Formats: sequence, C-alpha cells, structure tokens
Amino acid sequence: MVQMHFPLGISAILIDLDGTLLHTAPELAEAANCMLRDMGRPAVSQDLLMSYIGNGISWLVKRALTGDMHAEPDTALYDQALPIFEKHYTKLLLQSKPFEGVVQGLDALKAAGFKLGCITNKVARYTEPLLKGIGLAHYFEIVLSGDSLPEKKPHPLPLLHAAKFFGVPMEQVLLIGDSLNDALAARSAGCPVFCVPYGYNHGEPVEHLDMDAVIPSLFEALKLIKRV
Repeated sequence: MVQMHFPLGISAILIDLDGTLLHTAPELAEAANCMLRDMGRPAVSQDLLMSYIGNGISWLVKRALTGDMHAEPDTALYDQALPIFEKHYTKLLLQSKPFEGVVQGLDALKAAGFKLGCITNKVARYTEPLLKGIGLAHYFEIVLSGDSLPEKKPHPLPLLHAAKFFGVPMEQVLLIGDSLNDALAARSAGCPVFCVPYGYNHGEPVEHLDMDAVIPSLFEALKLIKRV
C-alpha cells in the first residue's frame, strides 16, 4: 500500500458499478441459472456466481459454464449460452438495487463539488439503462462501460480517459471500487483508490488489496478527501 497523507486533494471521483453502487449479484446469478436451466445444465450457487462478477458478462457466462475461474468452455457452447443469458438478464436488469447509503453518498459528494464519473466493466447496453432506470444517471458527468474504450479495468485506460475528460491531473482522481480490478487499474493509472467492503471482489476481503482506504460507505469518503 502506498503511504497517503489524508485528507487527499481530489477533484474528480470515479465509482465502480457492480458491487459498489448497485447490488447486481442476485439478478446476474438468476440470469446465469436460468441460462443453465434452459441448456439442461445444473444450477450454480449465488455465492459462487458472485465470486465471478467483475470482469464483464462474457467472463461470468464462461465461469458459469465451466465452474472454474480460468477454464475456457467449448466455443460452440459459449456461443449458444451467451444470447440465452442476455435474454434473461435483460428482463431482470432493473430489479437491482443501490446498496445502503449509496444515494445519500452520491448526494453528499455532488453537494461537496466533486466531479463524478462511473467506470464499469459491464457493457453499455446494460450500464446505461440500469443507471437511468434506477435513477442514478444524473449524478455522473461521464459513464464508461466495458466496451466504451479498447481496454477495460484492470487496464488504466478508462481512468486516464476520465481524467482527460475532466481536465484534472491523474493524482487528483479518486477511484472507489470493490475489487482487485479497481485496485490494479488505479495503481496502473497513478491515482488513489478506496474500496468498499460489501462488494464482490471474487469472494476475497478487500483488506488484502493494494489500496489506500476501506470505506464502509460512499459518504465516509468525505472524511478522507478535500476538494481541490
């Protein structure tokens, strides 16, 4: 962990979606199990599926098919499975809910004058209707999905792109997330990163990550930063 001196001088805050803003695991898990059922395959536990969240839907579908974090399913099987998953997830999408304190935290961060963006590995076809349908879209000046740019987290490109969009130095950008992908992206980009403990992170505690603070809610970030 890089030694930081608090409060950090911050201009813009980038926030992850799945596991940080929204509790999307129940809908993702249900869509995956509906897919498996339609294909005559056994269901997988929600806890196991939660550990697969964070690298986008393609990754989740592959993990549900193989039950393994690294194995690749047969290409024909994956090509059959993906549209079935997408059909079910589209129906379930807007059942997801913000985690407790998210709306209050976004209100407080906005009121304090921070520029806000959302950076997610979820593809845009789900990200945009999800944020709009749940009523969070208006908080963010920029939203970058997993297919918005040539690279996604843990690559630093989305963070670098957002910093350029806001016109602020990278060191004045804070990433708030819940997983290894967020920590790696922030370290590669050269910006601080806070993690929430209630997210997914492949089933591992965030305390083990190379990050600058664990915050129980978005609102708690205000105690550790100042606007510059």
